[in-house]
Amino acid sequence: MTDDLLSRHDVLLADLDGTLYRGPEVVPGALEAVLAAAARGVPTVYVTNNASRSPADVAAHLTELGFPAGVADVRTSSQAGATMLAEQLPAGAPVLVIGTDALADEVRARGLTVVGTANEAVAVVQGHSPDTGWRVLAEAVVAIRAGALWIATNVDPTLPTDRGPLPGNGSMVQVVRTATGAQPQVAGKPAARLLREGQGDATRPLVVGDRLDTDIEGAHALQAPSLMVLTGVNGAADLLAAPPALRPTYLGADMAALGRDPDELTPGPRPGWQVEHGPDGLRLAGSGEGPEPAVDALRALCAVAWEHGANRVTADGAAAAAVLDELGIGT
Repeated sequence: MTDDLLSRHDVLLADLDGTLYRGPEVVPGALEAVLAAAARGVPTVYVTNNASRSPADVAAHLTELGFPAGVADVRTSSQAGATMLAEQLPAGAPVLVIGTDALADEVRARGLTVVGTANEAVAVVQGHSPDTGWRVLAEAVVAIRAGALWIATNVDPTLPTDRGPLPGNGSMVQVVRTATGAQPQVAGKPAARLLREGQGDATRPLVVGDRLDTDIEGAHALQAPSLMVLTGVNGAADLLAAPPALRPTYLGADMAALGRDPDELTPGPRPGWQVEHGPDGLRLAGSGEGPEPAVDALRALCAVAWEHGANRVTADGAAAAAVLDELGIGT
């Protein structure tokens, strides 16, 4: 058996936006990694906090991009949220849905009734929709203040777009929090529920993602190892400042890291790089000896930063300065 990261796991729980694709474009290395994993008998379950699209639509998009994806391979926060409702409500209970038709369909599929006003609702489920406005949020507020059960599909403050980060479901959830003083139950990452549903009967999952406060924190909640890829939302500065609950097990430039020795991916000392901690923060020296000098430098920096709580970085030498500039963390 190949002694690489993939060989340690029996399922990949992969994020979508920023990990596998960016809008209509596949992230470099992602498709090849997923196909290689499938060829070795390790399936990928596509786990997304986005509740605005149905599993069928997500699977269709993935298939168009070349990924081996059927509807059963997709887990969305709308599915998890609707299941949480069904577990706590009697059949036919009226639910106010804040979100798209895809979320409403998941609620109906679990034997519940979708309603449009607070007066009828015994529960509220809130997912992202670009059309959410004041009137529907007001209905949610009235229902929740009257005692309705409240479930949020996710609490991501932003969502990635080709125009940069824009308000996500978490921003709209915060509006309702402010107006009610209530806290929702959360179905999506970083709660473990969605990832656990994706894990199924597998016993050695690996969570793969680009965002610390959803994918990596979710892996900690699941008590599973994680691979952080530098292809999406969070970058080097975020990693250096990450608290323990947001620190990944492994760090890779992209999903091609699945074919690497796990020891090479773990934050810690890396050949050719030296990191010193002093009163002014961290100082990087050397030139690196591995195939990914910048990411190797970041692995070495993370280990020292996490130990000492320092994230200001300076360079000693031209090679170190070039790497810090590439990572966007030079001072």
